[in-house]
Amino acid sequence: MKIPTSLKHKPVIVSENYEQVDGRYAAESDAKGLSLGLAQWNDRGKVDISAKVWRYTGEKWSRQSEELPLHRVLDLAILVTRSMLYFREEAYRNKNLYDPENPVIDRVGLQGDAMTVAVCTDNDKINEDIKLFSQALSEDDELNGERLSMLSRILKDMGY
Repeated sequence: MKIPTSLKHKPVIVSENYEQVDGRYAAESDAKGLSLGLAQWNDRGKVDISAKVWRYTGEKWSRQSEELPLHRVLDLAILVTRSMLYFREEAYRNKNLYDPENPVIDRVGLQGDAMTVAVCTDNDKINEDIKLFSQALSEDDELNGERLSMLSRILKDMGY
């Protein structure tokens, strides 16, 4: 299925077969494609690149398609990988997989400040939900590991 090019987001680089590789939703996904392109919020004279997940309902392109600035995509990757590292190396040390007295996992330095990575203690079901989260991470280890290995190879090729 071809990603539309007549909408405000202007695709430049596309993956039009994303539904075939969308993790556990592969072959049954409503996320039909991914694109990197010119952001829909661009103003005259100012150009931002965004990433977009294109969803299709079977009849039309969905309003639930998401568009994110590239730095936010990378920030999400940082949040995901730091969380995965926490559950792999630290969470088991605590009875409830976290320390209620110190829920901060890390402070990741970015642009003169730091992004706080922490367990959401405002969630009134956090003790149940964190166990489900940990279990889901564990069950998807192979699926996610394949993607992390590929990302690692590409980052090394780029010199990082």
